[in-house]
Amino acid sequence: MANQLCINQSQYQRRETGLIFITDKEWMRIAKVLEVEVDEIRENDSVSTTYNYDNHSGDHSASNNHFCNIHDYIMKNQQEYIDMLKNKNSELQEKNKLLEHTIRQLQDELQQIKVRDE
Repeated sequence: MANQLCINQSQYQRRETGLIFITDKEWMRIAKVLEVEVDEIRENDSVSTTYNYDNHSGDHSASNNHFCNIHDYIMKNQQEYIDMLKNKNSELQEKNKLLEHTIRQLQDELQQIKVRDE
């Protein structure tokens, strides 16, 4: 199958194990080789693929690319966590504004007391 996809066996193995995303074009080639419809063999497991080109050399050759299949439930969990953090951040910003206002009031009162005592 690796030969049919024009990739080496190691790359094909990573696709089979889910470490690398199988493209639509590859699914079509696999289906053609197996003489079946793509829908019969394509995995229904819904995943999102993240392409990580984070390297400092600027070289984005295949050996430096990292492909990650992230399941929808993980993405949903992370989005919920992000939303919770955004809400908490908003709450803390509001509390911070109230505290800053209180500090300014106390500073004003202290200044008035100093002026009065002089």
